[in-house]
Amino acid sequence: MTTIAVMAALICVAGPLTIPAGPIPLSLATFAVYLAGSVLGRKKGTIAVGLYLLIGIIGVPVFSGFSGGFQKLAGVTGGYLIGYLPCAYMSGEGAEKREQIGWWYHPLMMIAGTALLYLVGTVNFMLHTGNGLGAALALCVVPFLIGDAVKIAAAALLTVPVRKAVKLIKN
Repeated sequence: MTTIAVMAALICVAGPLTIPAGPIPLSLATFAVYLAGSVLGRKKGTIAVGLYLLIGIIGVPVFSGFSGGFQKLAGVTGGYLIGYLPCAYMSGEGAEKREQIGWWYHPLMMIAGTALLYLVGTVNFMLHTGNGLGAALALCVVPFLIGDAVKIAAAALLTVPVRKAVKLIKN
């Protein structure tokens, strides 16, 4: 439970720290989501993200720009928040099986999780704004591709040492 709470807290700290970049802000939250799934595994990592979302839904300002409340989840960017759940799950899946399948499986699953995050978020954005697919991709996906690639690489490199450190703390 402690590691889940610590990862949820990490996401809570990273989530509000944003740079405005159009309708969807640049955030370190996705990096924290990758780490939560990768370090804790698919089940506990997804629970940590769910806890973060619950904290934000009840009004604690842990979402982008130090906002909170259910209205944020139900708004234009809410799909991206919901998309953190499958992203954490897929990151955890990759981390759990990287030894059996190969190191490359982990970042591949983080990419797949990011694709699901983009899918859920972009569809929600389109429903709220009436934008077509091309405009939505130009606003909500393309500006984030390089940054998310860097976050995936960093999370993949940090996963093994952080997992080892967490195991040392548990023992």
